[in-house]
This record gives sequence, C-alpha cells and structure tokens, in this order.
Amino acid sequence: MRLPTPVRNGWRACVLDYRPQHAPRLASLLHTTARRLDDASPTSVRSSPENPQSPVPVLGDLFGRFHNYLRISVTERCNLRCQYCMPEEGIDLTENSQLLSSDEIIRVARIFVQQGVDKIRLTGGEPSIRKDIVDLVHGLDALRPMGLKQIAMTTNGIALRRKLPLLRQAGMNGLNISLDTRNPHKFELFTRRKGCEHVLRAISEASALGYDFVKVNVVVMRGQNEDEVPAFVEMTHDERVDVRFIEYMPFDGNKWGRQKLVGYREMLDGITRVYGDRVERLPLEANHTSKGFRIAGYKGQFGFITSMTQSFCSDCNRVRVMADGNLKVCLFGNTEVSLRDLMRRGASDAEVVETISQAIKRKKRAHAGMDILSQMPNRPMIKIGG
Repeated sequence: MRLPTPVRNGWRACVLDYRPQHAPRLASLLHTTARRLDDASPTSVRSSPENPQSPVPVLGDLFGRFHNYLRISVTERCNLRCQYCMPEEGIDLTENSQLLSSDEIIRVARIFVQQGVDKIRLTGGEPSIRKDIVDLVHGLDALRPMGLKQIAMTTNGIALRRKLPLLRQAGMNGLNISLDTRNPHKFELFTRRKGCEHVLRAISEASALGYDFVKVNVVVMRGQNEDEVPAFVEMTHDERVDVRFIEYMPFDGNKWGRQKLVGYREMLDGITRVYGDRVERLPLEANHTSKGFRIAGYKGQFGFITSMTQSFCSDCNRVRVMADGNLKVCLFGNTEVSLRDLMRRGASDAEVVETISQAIKRKKRAHAGMDILSQMPNRPMIKIGG
C-alpha cells in the first residue's frame, strides 16, 4: 500500500532528523499508518515470475495458483481408528486450551473469505462429534454475504445420521463420507471399531435429504479392499453419489509401502473389464482433484484421486488450518505457521492476512515423489485433517 505524500514526508523527516521534540509527531504518524494498514485490503508486494509487474493476491502463490478452498480441522478426536489415518499406538492429543476455539475458527474463516476463499470444508478427527458442530456451520453460513459459496464436511458417518437434517438447515451444502469397505467384518478390521451399517445408512439418508452432493471416499489398499472396487461403482446405479477411489498415501504411522499402492490405471482397467464401453469419462472440473467417470445409465458417478501416480499440484487451490491453528499450505509439506499464536498475541486482521500471504508465497511448485514422501516427517492424517 502506498501512503499519502504528507504521511511519507512526515516519516522521512522524523527518521532522518529525529529529535526528542518529534515524539508526539512520530506517535501520530504511527497511529495514522496503522489505521490505514488495518483499513486496507492487503495484497502481497511480491510479483509473479510470469508477470513481474503484477502484484500477487494474498491467496495467490508464485506459480499462478489462487487458493480459494480452505479446509479447517475442528478436532483431533475420532470415534474410529482407521489404519491409514491413525497409528496403531494412537496419538497424543493436543490440550483443549491449545486448540482453536469456536470464535477463533470463525475469525480465521472470515479472514480467508474476505481474501477470496469461497469454499470451506470442515474436517477432523471426526467433526460430527463436536457438540457445537451445527452452531459452527451456522457461523460459517453467516459469511455468505462476503463471498462464501460452499460449506462441506468430511466425516466417517458413524454419528452423522441424527445431525443430517440440522446440518442441512444450518447451511451445509455437501458431505464426503469415508467408507473403505462394505463388508462389516472387514470394516471392523480397517477401523478397529464396528459400525459399517451406520455409515451405509448415513450415505443413503444424506442423498435423500437433498444435499448438493454426497461423495463416498474409498482409500484403496492392495490385499485389503481392491476387490471391492466394482461393488462401490455399483453404488452409483441407484444413488446420486460420487464414489472417489483414493490412492493410498504416506503419513506418519500408517506403514505406507509402494506394494500396498493400487494406482488409478489399475483400478480403471478392472472397472472397464466389468462394464466395458459403458464407462464414460467426465469433463475435468476446474482445480480438479478427481478424474471423473460414470457408467452409462447410472444415477451417480465415480472418480480417482491420484495423488501418488499423477499428482495435480499444478491446479492446487487448497490450504489447511489444523485444529491447533497451524496453517499448512501443502498436504505433504512439513512447514507450518501458527495462526493461533498470532491471534492470541493480539494480532490485527491485517497482520494475520500478511502471515497467510507470506506462507502461501513460500508454497512449492509440487510435492515430492511417493518414495521420498514416505521418508519425510509429517503429521498423522488425523492431526492434519482429511
């Protein structure tokens, strides 16, 4: 931001020829400058390599990507113990006092929306176990006049059904429900808990309640559930759901190995063997994470999230704020910055915005390859937020 000439000249005089009698004038200049910075809509002073003369927006990085999608983890707690998400020995939970409060979550969301975020997803842990989850959605819904268009949530579906109508009324647009097997026995092995039937019923009831979208997230692991891929595709026959097959990704404590990875091409080949030329490719959406397909005549669709075999870093528009208030600009990056500490020190919105902007400007063009990622330190998925 360029300050008016009288203010700039006043600063120059005080700095170059400071004397004790200048103290009142200096205090006045500090007040004026701070007020103007708070009133401004900050943009980064850094420029894009593609256009050195063009300032980069707050939520823009140096590779031309604009981050309009914010994922907020609202808890580290979960009522399941999924193998790929939580280490077998469990995790040390962050003290409640060190997690973002509801008011802090809404403030962070508002700041991001004011800078251009139009899509927010609540994650965890398991967000539906928060007692105030409906109130949180109400609070986010109030940000729509500022430009927020979509509120979604990723959930395991276990405790979801009784809250489905309330969440929809509060402003929730869509749901991603995690389910890696339709077999109750295998479900218990995968999650170390019972409840498969609760998840299946939650999927059906969410579809019937008129949510804008219901997606089913399936993490595919060799030797465990790759044989169920066609059965998941068949879910799309009568229900308007989007089944998304996710390549197994490495996180701390999930014992990832290349031998467990089932790539998207292998999964698609298996589906094609079953359905033949009835498999239809769907157009790619902007900032896509899923390569979409449908079976001709079916109500729903399916797709593949190919983080390991065909990354989509060049179109990434997502950043994450974790339950402890740390901002993470890449799922696989291990660099974080605490917005919680900044806010609790009394930072203004403008200072928070600048911290967010500088973090996004440091985002790399792409994450490392899968074998390198498996050796890099990172949080367990449950502490990042799905």
